[in-house]
Amino acid sequence: MDAVSDLAFFALLLKEGSMVAVARELGVTPPVVTKRLAALERRLGVRLLNRSTRRMSVTHEGELYLTNGARILADIEELELQVASSRAAPKGLLRVNATIGFGRRHIAPAVSDFSRLYPEVEVQLQMTDRPLNLADAAFDVGVRIGELPDTRLTARRIAANRRLLCASPLYLARAGAPATPQDLQRHDCIIIREDYAAYGAWQLGNGRRQETVKVRGTLSTNDGETAVAWALAGHGILMRSQWDAAPYLRSGRLCAVLEEWTLPRADIYAVYPERLNLSAKVRAFIDFLAERFAHHAEW
Repeated sequence: MDAVSDLAFFALLLKEGSMVAVARELGVTPPVVTKRLAALERRLGVRLLNRSTRRMSVTHEGELYLTNGARILADIEELELQVASSRAAPKGLLRVNATIGFGRRHIAPAVSDFSRLYPEVEVQLQMTDRPLNLADAAFDVGVRIGELPDTRLTARRIAANRRLLCASPLYLARAGAPATPQDLQRHDCIIIREDYAAYGAWQLGNGRRQETVKVRGTLSTNDGETAVAWALAGHGILMRSQWDAAPYLRSGRLCAVLEEWTLPRADIYAVYPERLNLSAKVRAFIDFLAERFAHHAEW
């Protein structure tokens, strides 16, 4: 008998609780079960069960064997489910959540192309101003930017992304460029209100130096597109993700400031509720996003 088969046999033995029950389950006689247990103990060189005519109890070595063995059996089962699902054709309803800005700019076009590849998948894309709870709202996949506070989610990074500070040439000609993070306190800053960040507190790093600056400005919003429009109009300095600011930086309509300082990363993830195996449609969609952004990210 191989090791995996022995693990499964011992797990069944403890589940059923008696040699007779296991014999009935396997379609053999009780002496065959007793002989197999003895052979297993002989191979391992330890006693797994204390047994008498009336009862049996697991030893410390038996508990260790069962605990770790159960995990191995579960891993094998999950692997087989993954392999089996990888052969299945993606089909059925796929519910996706993304934030409005990135969703409109990048996820909606991706869904369009994905739909052409997998016509049997019906995709519902819901874009919201902030991420939704996937489990509560019954979504299969969410697209998230930055830190992932919910440890119940499994995440796969689909694109690298960073935040940066930028302003229009019009504003910089009028107010000058900041030379240090503390200079931001005398500048007009355009603030994006986000539910997970301290309002108006920008964190900057340069090697081991870390500074948190409380910034102010006359304009704030919860909409990134509006904030970029204000920056383009010369209203102040903006902290924005590279995926959004890159086209304006390339064209010169926005200029990066304090480039030697780094800001909290804003990598982009596909997330999904933790489960033993993914359906073919979810796996296909996440793989599609990872491939798309690995080779075609504009930023």
